[in-house]
Amino acid sequence: MSQAVCSELERCQQLEAIFYRSLGQQYGTRLQGGGSEPLYLPGDQDGQESLIVYRADYFNSALHELAHWCIAGADRLALTDYGYWYTTDARDEKAQMEFERVEIRPQAVEWHLALASAVPFQVSLDNLSGLEHRRAPFSARVAAEAIQLLEHGLPERAARLLPDLCIAFGGRVGTITDFREAA
Repeated sequence: MSQAVCSELERCQQLEAIFYRSLGQQYGTRLQGGGSEPLYLPGDQDGQESLIVYRADYFNSALHELAHWCIAGADRLALTDYGYWYTTDARDEKAQMEFERVEIRPQAVEWHLALASAVPFQVSLDNLSGLEHRRAPFSARVAAEAIQLLEHGLPERAARLLPDLCIAFGGRVGTITDFREAA
């Protein structure tokens, strides 16, 4: 099915299937849309699969949650939401700075996944409380990290997923120019 005639839901379902074939089956993990909020639930000792839940049926939300999963180490994969804290919108300046600090790498990986999936990427401050002045500096830090990943290698799981996304969605591997021009 071509990308032009696929609905967002169909693209999400395709992404879920690609992920499961590429990595999920090996790691006992499923990607699932429809969540009111993103959530990672580790599997259990009895063979229950881990679950990466993304917001509604938003393709970019799925890519973002996959990015978190791709960078999580074994210890974090054993914890609900990888052991991260989450503060909803209206963070104060200090909480926003901490959010941005821990989001640079996942958003850089997400950017690579978005290019491979042929969808636009936009950094997210995940805060609607008038902190727009932070967008440009944060974007520059995410772009710098995306370039570092390009030069030194993506996390293994992200690197394994990229070719399958390119084939399925007609995207491409990012270049330094992609990230420099966007910063």
